[in-house]
Amino acid sequence: MKFVAKDKKKIAVIGAGSWGTALALVLADNGHQVNLWMRSKEQQSEIHECKTNQKYLPGISLPDNITGFHSLPEALEDVDISVIAVPTKAIRETMRNIVKVINTQMVFVHVSKGVEPDSLKRISEMIEEEVPQEQLKAVVALSGPSHAEEVSLRHPTTVAVSSKDMAAAEKIQDLFMNQHFRVYTNPDLLGVEIGGALKNIIALAAGISDGLGYGDNAKAALITRGLAEISRLGTKMGANPLTFSGLAGIGDLIVTCTSVHSRNWKAGNMLGKGQSLDEVLENMGMVVEGVRTTKAAHQLAEKYETNMPITEALYNVLFKDVDPKEAVDQLMQRIKKNEMEDLVDILSEQMEQK
Repeated sequence: MKFVAKDKKKIAVIGAGSWGTALALVLADNGHQVNLWMRSKEQQSEIHECKTNQKYLPGISLPDNITGFHSLPEALEDVDISVIAVPTKAIRETMRNIVKVINTQMVFVHVSKGVEPDSLKRISEMIEEEVPQEQLKAVVALSGPSHAEEVSLRHPTTVAVSSKDMAAAEKIQDLFMNQHFRVYTNPDLLGVEIGGALKNIIALAAGISDGLGYGDNAKAALITRGLAEISRLGTKMGANPLTFSGLAGIGDLIVTCTSVHSRNWKAGNMLGKGQSLDEVLENMGMVVEGVRTTKAAHQLAEKYETNMPITEALYNVLFKDVDPKEAVDQLMQRIKKNEMEDLVDILSEQMEQK
């Protein structure tokens, strides 16, 4: 049975990379008119004339209710919901450009995963800083285990949405939900954003492990201990620890650390095989969010006085030229610990916040 939304909307998707295009497909499948904005005139012409986006989603045909735009004012005309699908480093510039051309309050759905270095702002906080209150209706985060390649093929996918305004989150849930794309709500915006951002760090580490030729044992350990790090920091920041056992936590962590579609895993794999960071980023041709987020997480760990050994090791590999194998050896040689210490720390943090 095909799902078609009762309340058909015109929705802008800002950013026509693989994820923005895949989400445009989900919305189009639900009967919405989607204005897909991109910087490239050539890309816009391809979408208009061929109904394809070969660079980012090869072999996928786009339906007629997805229209490509190069003009931002035209893409946002008569729109009150925008999906922001640009890299974290482009969020502020994108929002400043949007603010210049809209004249109504808007719901912004951000679907990127990162933390801004130095300011240590999450994406929702960056949007709130850049958009005046009279133009901002709500910010909703959409996150979870969801590779664009599989979403575009209509493979079963499940994600979570979160916001300070849960009525807005439920509205976005209704817009995206269909028989292929299941959407849950989660009131823990901080946890959803932190889980989505920091899993990219662990995925880079998992890729390095695979690149070094280590096996499933090593990767399972990285995923498990990586989740402990994410939960430890997120809880100290005020997140609900249960969020990290959900879609935006362990769900996204597993898929990003194990899938051939994962940019962060691919980048880590290249590092493990001996390429330099500059070579990796040049060869990838797409943004690897985990590199920038590693710097931010390193700063967050210092700010919140949180022990994050995997993050620290990856920071040393990326920014201090430490050999990847040496970094792994240092992790294995750390002083002995009781595994339950992390759980005790998290529970203690929760009690203090109450």
